[in-house]
Amino acid sequence: MGGRTVSRFVLAAGGTGGHMMPAHALGAELVRRGHGVALITDARGMRFPGLFEGVETHVLPAGRLGGGLFGYLRAGRSILAGRSEARRLFRSERPAAVMGFGGYPALPSLLAAFADKMPTAVHEQNAVLGRVNRLVAGRVNAVATAYPDVQRAKGNVRLVGNPVREEVLALRDQPYPPLDTEGPFRVLVTGGSQGASILSEVVPEGLGLLPPLFRNRLQVTHQARAEDIERVRARYAELGIPAELATYLPDLPERLGRAHLVIARSGASTVAELAAAGRPAVLVPFAAATDDHQTYNARELVAAGGARAIPQGQFTAAELAKQMEKLGLEPAALANAARRAWSVGRPNAVRDLADLIEEIGA
Repeated sequence: MGGRTVSRFVLAAGGTGGHMMPAHALGAELVRRGHGVALITDARGMRFPGLFEGVETHVLPAGRLGGGLFGYLRAGRSILAGRSEARRLFRSERPAAVMGFGGYPALPSLLAAFADKMPTAVHEQNAVLGRVNRLVAGRVNAVATAYPDVQRAKGNVRLVGNPVREEVLALRDQPYPPLDTEGPFRVLVTGGSQGASILSEVVPEGLGLLPPLFRNRLQVTHQARAEDIERVRARYAELGIPAELATYLPDLPERLGRAHLVIARSGASTVAELAAAGRPAVLVPFAAATDDHQTYNARELVAAGGARAIPQGQFTAAELAKQMEKLGLEPAALANAARRAWSVGRPNAVRDLADLIEEIGA
């Protein structure tokens, strides 16, 4: 332990994989350091298999602000109920610090920590400070960010990056897969933890427009929503493109390591994993994302030359085919894009985030 004080920390996260994945990575690092860890989440946060196994977990009420007057009243009741449960938990657990990961499940825990004058921090995965983190940024001890330039950031801002899974970090030391103008061209399509119907609608059609010599080299792995998967599978078959489809990819890091190109949303975890692994991408920011944060998420990777971003309104089969031809017919350009993506990775994010929570909890 090197003289490190053993402490207990509470991580508050829920909702989407964008919140849960960094919290899981931090929890694993804290356990490795000998600390105790507890997770506070909501029902949605319990849906992700393989996360927080063996970690004490508490599911608390967490209201979602919105839906008019009655929606706010319902949310307020849930938040207050969650705050009361969290205070009871903290009185028995006495954590050294509480870290929220944005999203509504974090709010009751942070409010409880404020009431008990406990050290707190939040981690912002996106390039725009989220609503809950904006509400509490002025009261927490530190705001950890994933990007050097985060819109609406305030308070004690500390750049740490976005923690990614160990399996993805391991790809950082692996070279970009060999690629020539005749061998297989492996494409990974993923919409993140929520899936993305627009990728299922556009990507097969775009790949089908590629010249036959290029199209015949394709090997596709496509993560799709359950309601889309059979239709998409049938369309790839009609186009004669070998494709493996799934609603969830437990071996995503392995597939990312083999991919020559990724077509994806620009959610926080996806962008962080692309940079950590050094894989070029075509990114399609989710147009309805709060504060258009996915467009901001993509900017650093695009500016570095590691990705191309296509606004959702311009994401057509023809545009995708055009971008694919530019990328896929120049192996050297793709390998260069992979290096540029790698250059903006922050492989020490989980270490730096763990150092931060230890610091504020000391």
